[in-house]
Amino acid sequence: MGFRTERDPLGELRVPSEAYYGVQTERAVENFPISGLRAPADLITATILVKKAAARANRELGRLDPAIADAIAAAADEILAGKLRDHFVVDVYQAGAGTSHNMNANEVLANRAGELLGEPRGSYARVHPNDHVNMGQSTNDVFPASTRLALLLGSAPLVEAAHALVKSLSLKAAAFATTVKTGRTHLQDAVPITLGQEFSGYAACLASGADDVEHAARQLEELNVGATAVGTGLNAGDAYRVRVVDLLARETGLGLRPAANLFRVTQSMGDVLAYSGAMRRLAVELGKVASDLRLLSMGPRAGLSEIALPAVQPGSSIMPGKVNPSVPEMVNQVCFQVMGCDTTVALACEAGQLELNVMMPVIAWNALHASTILRTSIDVFRARCVEGITADGARARELLDRSTATATALSPYIGYAATAEIAKESVTTGRPIRELVLERKLLDARQLDDILSVDAMTRGGIVGAKGEK
Repeated sequence: MGFRTERDPLGELRVPSEAYYGVQTERAVENFPISGLRAPADLITATILVKKAAARANRELGRLDPAIADAIAAAADEILAGKLRDHFVVDVYQAGAGTSHNMNANEVLANRAGELLGEPRGSYARVHPNDHVNMGQSTNDVFPASTRLALLLGSAPLVEAAHALVKSLSLKAAAFATTVKTGRTHLQDAVPITLGQEFSGYAACLASGADDVEHAARQLEELNVGATAVGTGLNAGDAYRVRVVDLLARETGLGLRPAANLFRVTQSMGDVLAYSGAMRRLAVELGKVASDLRLLSMGPRAGLSEIALPAVQPGSSIMPGKVNPSVPEMVNQVCFQVMGCDTTVALACEAGQLELNVMMPVIAWNALHASTILRTSIDVFRARCVEGITADGARARELLDRSTATATALSPYIGYAATAEIAKESVTTGRPIRELVLERKLLDARQLDDILSVDAMTRGGIVGAKGEK
């Protein structure tokens, strides 16, 4: 590999001759060989969208030579089409605020734009990373705006994935509407419920979580582009700020708007925290559903086995024929990771000082990572697990018939204490509740048939009472 020599305020440094990045990016590569993790794809896309809009706005305002602006926009379009992505090489864990990431973008665009204008990489004679690509900008407005935009780019697919899962769960709820089973609270037998009712609860929980994500996303639509270093807009101006946001809105189709208070959006990452918190809530709901499916499917002989999950892979390297709830297990792990990402985001958001939060790189990476794995795990969960779930109605009824929780329906007729005694004796002796009630002559057979109807119990109200609904 050959090298070229570039200079910045700290002096000269060798850069790989084929690299589209430059000296400041190379310094970051040397300073931060931390994790091997690179900027998420959506963050690169969002940053390049901001740079393209800035070049076009500066061109329209007469600040940037049209030929240079057009070259920057053309280079941006190449990156947006998927080219040069491997030249974004700065580690996730880098200097505060994302200066290295911003300069990585500036240098790649400057070198490619210069190349389009006939200049060799590293010359910056026609297109300079700071003077032209970064015109009217600071890392302090580019990075938070790019973070917000990147999260918004992933928000609609995440919400869409969640709603698709809700639909699948709702279809299962309808299919299982007549499958009566034992309800469970505290992991103990409770009054009857239908499997369909149980699944309808899952669908509603996830729908509510998706609604939270959608609502939180709207807070991200405020962008502080044009705030520059501290929020005053030095070297940018109102006309530039409004024009950049308008161009970004047109390019993305998102409801973007200039920040009402540039200082708030520059100082605080609270809107990102709110979005991360909404994803955490969705992950908590999702994880609970995955855990429940593992419980309901446990078996196949020594567990509940009220449902069967699709077999997607062998479950053991030593026990032939064993099949595990592999997809829900994966979902649980993803949900734990999303919650961990949210904790990092919360701690880093609190760590901002005065006019800026320098922890933005770790905030962005964790929020975007959470968004990506949450969306993809939901898609897999729906397609490779939920859509293939089947119910074992006979097994559900077998367990229900053995449960004493149906005695609860007797309480309005014979009182809590007498009902408790009957339930206790049924557990001890194994005798059916109906038999014990008749033996004590507490109710007649016809009344008992109505009161102990498990189907009626799933519809609520006082079972067996005339006119009760």
